Amino acid sequence: MPDGRRVQRSTKEKLRKAAQTKADEWERLSKERTKARQAHRVIADIYRAAHQEELPDASVADFVERWLVRRKGEIAPGSLVSYSATCGVFLRWLGEKAKRPLADLDTRQFIAFRDEQASRVSAATCNKFIKQLRVVFEDARRDKYIAENPAKDCPRLKAVATETRRPFTTDELREVLKVANDEWRSLVLFGFYTGQRLGDLAVLSWSNIDLGAGEIHLRTAKTGRMVRIPICGPLMQHLESLPAGDEPASHLHPKAAKAFLNGNSPMVSRQFGDLLAAAGITNKRGHGKTAGKGRAAARATSDISFHSLRHTATSLLKNAGISPAVVQDIIGHDSAEMNTHYTHIESDAKRKALQVLPKL
Repeated sequence: MPDGRRVQRSTKEKLRKAAQTKADEWERLSKERTKARQAHRVIADIYRAAHQEELPDASVADFVERWLVRRKGEIAPGSLVSYSATCGVFLRWLGEKAKRPLADLDTRQFIAFRDEQASRVSAATCNKFIKQLRVVFEDARRDKYIAENPAKDCPRLKAVATETRRPFTTDELREVLKVANDEWRSLVLFGFYTGQRLGDLAVLSWSNIDLGAGEIHLRTAKTGRMVRIPICGPLMQHLESLPAGDEPASHLHPKAAKAFLNGNSPMVSRQFGDLLAAAGITNKRGHGKTAGKGRAAARATSDISFHSLRHTATSLLKNAGISPAVVQDIIGHDSAEMNTHYTHIESDAKRKALQVLPKL
């Protein structure tokens, strides 16, 4: 052990060569952890001599929890929810290792985390995880908890070109609503009539709803953009049917909000996947490591998700002849190029457009 104690452990191997190989690997890992702790102690000594105070120290979990509390007043609420979700996924993946000192973290752990998550979520989501963790642990480096940012050198995954989404048909949405419980029915209606992302709708509270003006006001977690969305007739009728509490901060979708705020957004996405399967739109799939390929496999057979409601809303508005600028403002796209990416023009709409050309 690093403190000089002798410890005996069984390798559970029957062959001597295999047992020696495992023992050598344990010894190598032990030495590397010892080097990390020694380096941290040297830095701590230098810091103490230079500043006459102790170098800050914390476990991974302690630092992350304090970081989230500190950032509460510094970043937009939606962004805080996103960071909280990412940190929650990372800490659960670390397990007991989250209780170890920050100095024990190295780049290989972030690469292993990224690769394990790639079997569950898209490359874009994995890259978002790493990007946000870089921000968190860069603050740990800046605050002198660690000498280097271990997430900095974790490479991004290459996005898979086949990761595309198609819009729902109205018949498909009706089938989804038939099998949905009250909260999911509400989330689907909000997704369809506003075109907003699942995370933003999950944490929607009554303070975001202005019934007098007939608008929904929210700041998107992804872009930080403030959007104002008129409440159309069917959505207003649905809103009026919901039980409204006396507290403006109460959430419209409490179960989904609790999951997102506790960093368990993948669970909510899996629930919607189960809903699609129950509606007969996609095949039923397993979850987690026992599912083999997990969400990555599902992407090979399914091109539809909750995010497809953004494609649905964008396409239906465009097909109805609504100005692209108006659609862009409603959906909250930052550019006309992104607005175009989400547009799926129907053949009938294109046929009607071509009919306006003069006869030569």
